[in-house]
Amino acid sequence: MLARLRQWAAGLKRDVFALWYAYRDPRTPLIAKLAAMLIVAYALSPIDLIPDFVPLLGYLDELILLPGAIYLALKLIPAAVLEECRARASAEMDAQVGKPNRYIAAVIIVLIWLALTWLAWRLLAPLWTS
Repeated sequence: MLARLRQWAAGLKRDVFALWYAYRDPRTPLIAKLAAMLIVAYALSPIDLIPDFVPLLGYLDELILLPGAIYLALKLIPAAVLEECRARASAEMDAQVGKPNRYIAAVIIVLIWLALTWLAWRLLAPLWTS
């Protein structure tokens, strides 16, 4: 069972890299590029939606939300593009080169959180001052 779990985790890692390459491929539709960019940024980011120190819920995003999001994003990518990206991701993982920069992913996630916070403040601030 542990071997199957490791194989599943390696497949998820490969698919995150495949999403990275699909994002950069011009044949990938815009909606798939957006989904791939957000998922890769979140997967490689040190910032989690639910912090890992929260008992039981801390790993919920890594165990359920992230694999589900990866699956949905992969469905948006054309089969030929996905096949090429998976092959490239497997080759890169085997060679241990070409990893996306985690700092860029962290910056993207922080910017998204800041934008969402600002938007929530702009929408909700008038309700609090009334």
